[in-house]
Amino acid sequence: MRYYLIILIVISLVIVSSCRKDFSAELSTGNLSFSKDTVYLDTVFTNIGSSTYNLKVYNKSNNAISIPSIKLGRQENSKYRLNVDGIAGKSFEDVEILANDSIYIFVETTINYNEVTNPIYLDSIVFDNGEQEQNVKLITLVKDAHFLYPSKDLNGLVSSINIGIDEDGDAIKINGFYLDNNTTFTNEKPYVIYGYCAVPSNKTLTIEAGASIYFHANSGIIVDKNATLIAQGELDKKVLFEGDRLEPSFSDIPGQWGAIWLRAGSKNNSINNTIIKNATVGIIMDSIGSHSTPTLSIKNTEIYNSANFGLLGRETNIKGENLVVNNSGQASLACIIGGTYNFTHSTFTNFWNNSLREYPSVLINNYFTYSNGTTQVAEIRDLHAANFTNCIIDGNSNIELVIDKVEGSIFNYSFNNNLVKFNDYNTSYTNIPEYNFEDSNHYFNNIFNGEPDFKSPLTNQLIIGENSDSNQKANLQGSSLVPYDILGTLRTSPADIGAYQHIIFN
Repeated sequence: MRYYLIILIVISLVIVSSCRKDFSAELSTGNLSFSKDTVYLDTVFTNIGSSTYNLKVYNKSNNAISIPSIKLGRQENSKYRLNVDGIAGKSFEDVEILANDSIYIFVETTINYNEVTNPIYLDSIVFDNGEQEQNVKLITLVKDAHFLYPSKDLNGLVSSINIGIDEDGDAIKINGFYLDNNTTFTNEKPYVIYGYCAVPSNKTLTIEAGASIYFHANSGIIVDKNATLIAQGELDKKVLFEGDRLEPSFSDIPGQWGAIWLRAGSKNNSINNTIIKNATVGIIMDSIGSHSTPTLSIKNTEIYNSANFGLLGRETNIKGENLVVNNSGQASLACIIGGTYNFTHSTFTNFWNNSLREYPSVLINNYFTYSNGTTQVAEIRDLHAANFTNCIIDGNSNIELVIDKVEGSIFNYSFNNNLVKFNDYNTSYTNIPEYNFEDSNHYFNNIFNGEPDFKSPLTNQLIIGENSDSNQKANLQGSSLVPYDILGTLRTSPADIGAYQHIIFN
């Protein structure tokens, strides 16, 4: 009997110990910890949903706890939305967190600018145990904007733009819309574009200094035959083209929108003091126009983070001054299928590190190829001019300049007083005439494989320092034509090569 009594006592102790207090949730006493005390949802456009942001809530005690209430300060009237441990809502009760564990709270918002009195919209997540409250602030800046987008017909079909004919003779169309008349985008408030905004023949789109144009995915601007684009930014009021995701995590992500496409036959295009960021192709310039008059004049302009090309010219006429292009998935500057190109005091670099790239920073050729059955055919065009004066051509590859010539056409090119990266370690280009850098008919006073001394090329800071080999090495005649650098600094005599006068880095 005594033996059985001992067994009974042991079993009782096991049962009691299995009901220990640390396996039950205690009421929270306001001792929660958070991954941040404020959640900044960054800037959103009116009626466009934000990204999803997260907050981590920690229970650092040795006991499981239960939070009686988690809710938004403005409750059901709040413009924010929560998701607590996989459940969506604006208020939650009896939320448990295990000992030394945590939960995620996800936050989103969609706000109509006209429904708020202050563009800085505030709220909080309140953690309430009935006696002591803790809270985490929520902050969002709401921007009003002009929204431009394709129309829909009665059947729900989206309007489109015809951009060509395919091999079967069928029209190639993309979602988009035409502006009705001569149009001006002002700097009063931003523009958000869905689909391609097209400038029709014989019309002009003018963009005022300080205007900001944001593009949704697969969107851009098309300028048709005989139409014109004028972006008239100023030194302290630049025109901005970029994607419509304004969160800091998207600030340097390539390929968020399509391109600015200046189609064949467009005319008198002018882009000045402009920033173009995060496109698939920054600018595509096609032309069958004049060899003496630029189809595109581009000055004091920066093009960054293009998924393919920064500036792609196809049999066209481009004049560029104080132009900076960097971080492109293919080439930063491609002057192909012949044409006329004149660049002075510009910086063409490519420090792309998202993937392997096939092309150099600067690519020049006089042809295009297509398939004719099983045969590959090359069509050649005249390269009337490819003139580079006082330019930097650099990047993170050994060869950053390729001149690809097919015999049978005019092929004029000239490099004067440039700093060029061209490390031909394998002597692959030794016997190619276009790379005879001693040929004074094409090359004069250039610096090969010098140190540009950029401030931070990976982050698109291409200003040069006091140790740059390009300092005071510019051609005087070229500098006299472009007396101020891209920042408005008066160039010295002799000036520095590239778009920037050098500074002393801090």
